[in-house]
Amino acid sequence: MKIVILDGYTENPGDLSWEALQEFGELTVYDRTALNDDAEILERIGEAEIIFTNKTPLRESVLREAPAIKYIGVLATGYNVVDVTFAKEKGIVVTNIPTYGTDVVGQFAIALLLEICHHIGHHSEAVSKGRWESCPDFCFWDYPLIELKGKTMGIIGFGRIGQVTGRIAKAMGMKVIANDKYQNDAGKAIAKYVDLDTIFGESDVVVLHCPLFPETEGIINKENIAKMKDGVIIINNSRGPLINENDLAKALESKKVYAAAVDVVSSEPIKGDNPLLKAPNCIITPHISWAAHESRERLLGIAVDNLRAFVNGKPVNMVG
Repeated sequence: MKIVILDGYTENPGDLSWEALQEFGELTVYDRTALNDDAEILERIGEAEIIFTNKTPLRESVLREAPAIKYIGVLATGYNVVDVTFAKEKGIVVTNIPTYGTDVVGQFAIALLLEICHHIGHHSEAVSKGRWESCPDFCFWDYPLIELKGKTMGIIGFGRIGQVTGRIAKAMGMKVIANDKYQNDAGKAIAKYVDLDTIFGESDVVVLHCPLFPETEGIINKENIAKMKDGVIIINNSRGPLINENDLAKALESKKVYAAAVDVVSSEPIKGDNPLLKAPNCIITPHISWAAHESRERLLGIAVDNLRAFVNGKPVNMVG
């Protein structure tokens, strides 16, 4: 079989090995493929039967012109880059990678929160610039330093990742409340399930771990921010469009929201006119919650297992 990886660099910038995929056939790996150039995508697919993609879109217009494709492996959990409806019509199996980064994404949400609470990077840089050496006192700080014990974290979306974040927050002495349409005993052991208005009204910290659905798009907006405590902190390392970025920027400017930290934005890579870039006390990281070496290694292992299952006639992790 011919196997093509259309955009392998993000998953493997050189610290992992594609060798395990070579046992299945002739492997060609492209670091990046133009996202909006169907001609280039088709040229690279060629006669390949097995295609792996992370963010390179496989639209109907591409799949229609690539009859050799039998299998598409999405190197991510989200699979909206593939027209799965058309793929199903054509008998193409599409798989994704579930649950590979659960723990590290929860860990990253807490890292964003702790950066807001202590601004460790800023103060380390200040020391390197000589500010501590020249300080008349034995210490200094440029931001309020925040203790989390006793404060309330409200988590919107309390699946696997939300529960990881909740367990860490609880270990730090926080009260955890959560909103999710699917409640379970594991969640109840960590948090009290409440409605959204309770999340907005009682939380000192609001964390987004919900999927992007029509009902969750823009869930952080001026109306819901108005229900929140003055000085609330907002964390999002789920999906960018969960936040109305103009509304959040204005709330940061007015100090209704004390601080925000996001690892995702509405359009990625971020555009220069994104209002959060100029908003005060807003931390933005470049969609890296998932990208620890261990989680990427796990992702690649699952991708190999998915392909092996397909080759053996028993596909797993199918979508669509």
